Amino acid sequence: SNTPDVLTTDVADTAIGLIIAQARHIAAADAHVRKGGWSKSEIGLGTRVSGRRYGIFGLGRIGKAIAKRLEGFEGKISYTGRAKQDVGYDYHPSLTELAKNCDVLVIAAAASAETRHSIDAAVLAALGPDGVVINIARGSLVDEGALVKALQLGRLGGAGLDVFEDEPNVPLELYEMSNVVLTPHIGSGTHQTRKAMADLVLANLSAHFSGKELVTPVV
Repeated sequence: SNTPDVLTTDVADTAIGLIIAQARHIAAADAHVRKGGWSKSEIGLGTRVSGRRYGIFGLGRIGKAIAKRLEGFEGKISYTGRAKQDVGYDYHPSLTELAKNCDVLVIAAAASAETRHSIDAAVLAALGPDGVVINIARGSLVDEGALVKALQLGRLGGAGLDVFEDEPNVPLELYEMSNVVLTPHIGSGTHQTRKAMADLVLANLSAHFSGKELVTPVV
């Protein structure tokens, strides 16, 4: 069995958190205050979150939940995925086209051999020097070498990353980048979601040993 839906809310919330933290320098501002730097220097201006162009790669349960939240920020939302859907967002047939038409690219697609390194040098180039990558899906979807290089050369504006290719290892170059927010795969890390996951596992086990159909079978 699996645990669909129970992760959706918290992972979508994490995406929004990364978007805000990256745009408004939340982590750097927190560190600045803790070091006693408030009265000594400025941390620099951030970028407005509301009204930006958001592109979502993968409009499944989590992608839709992220889009719904971004509507509250008056974001212009577009997406790409396996097929065009009956939704009120602009559809782009390729990742490159999506990247050309957004300020923030949010990765919410499933990991597979087909999607590995989907976010490559070409997509990052299309996103441009002011663009931002947010990843709450799987680290394998991003070519981390290309991402690091684009950031180092100023060809990408920033990133918010909750997942990585070789967890728990994170590219060392990212540690020194103030325009990058890093979190340790905490997308579903709330008390509520972990309890819901445990409850669902127990419900599936009970169904299995009772000879009943699983609540959430793997199909």
